Amino acid sequence: MESTYKYRFDRHTIYWSLVYLVVFVLLGVVLFYLYEGGYLSAWFTSFIVALVALMALSIPRRIVVTDEKVEVRCLLDITEIRRDEIASVRRVDTGRIKWFFPLFGGCGFFGYYGHFIDLRRLERVRVYASEWKNFVEIVDIYEERLYVSCREADRLVAELTPPGGNRDPEEEEEA
Repeated sequence: MESTYKYRFDRHTIYWSLVYLVVFVLLGVVLFYLYEGGYLSAWFTSFIVALVALMALSIPRRIVVTDEKVEVRCLLDITEIRRDEIASVRRVDTGRIKWFFPLFGGCGFFGYYGHFIDLRRLERVRVYASEWKNFVEIVDIYEERLYVSCREADRLVAELTPPGGNRDPEEEEEA
């Protein structure tokens, strides 16, 4: 059995994506006219094209849940978590996510994805979101945290919750 949860961009994400693209184009045009097609404008254009291509290939497309694993499928990359390695799954409100700072990834350019640092806990987390709401936290048995967003977040939590229920990380530390 396979379930698919599609990412949908909200207006805020589309707005910021357009702002990024306009800024990149304006900077390229300004450098082209300032340096009259010299090496600096060519270097900048090549860098921006490579950056946009890399970010575009990392945009999350869908979450696929099978009996054996959970896949976050991007245009180029697939992040997999085995279902038997999931320790807990829960909904997270945006107040908890506001402490995330991007280390390597996209922030507002067709979504939020990549490696972020949680400034409250001072730990690295992965985020795959197309909108800055409806977050689901998936913690595996290795204490790796993955945050995804989808419009059917409650259904995703119900489907991914381990058979014995979520493990409480504080109980495991005491044992």
